[in-house]
Amino acid sequence: QVQLVESGGGLVQAGGSLRLSCATSGPTFSSYAMGWFRQAPGKEREFVAAISWSGGNTDYADSVKGRFTVSRGNARNTVNLQMNSLKPEDTAVYYCAAALRSFMPTTRADYDFWGQGTQVTVSS
Repeated sequence: QVQLVESGGGLVQAGGSLRLSCATSGPTFSSYAMGWFRQAPGKEREFVAAISWSGGNTDYADSVKGRFTVSRGNARNTVNLQMNSLKPEDTAVYYCAAALRSFMPTTRADYDFWGQGTQVTVSS
């Protein structure tokens, strides 16, 4: 069974940076596409970024494009989300997820495994 554990969340001022990491365990992780989603209070969970199993393709929500970068670790059992120029509207719980059957999905329903989430709070 695949397990995902996020880390790196915290409190940061607007304009600052944070780096989230997602550590995975389980078989054939390197064959999974990985994604990041976020959920703010009272809102639906929304897509943030995705990376293909090889790491050669990435996709981003328009709201974070140019500010966030998703990457896979050298050991290929971690995926990272570098978040720069953070804004108060980026405040949310951030979740990483793994998809077995899709190339690089942006839809929540296409992901098979989820982490527990890590809180990111951006103060103005």
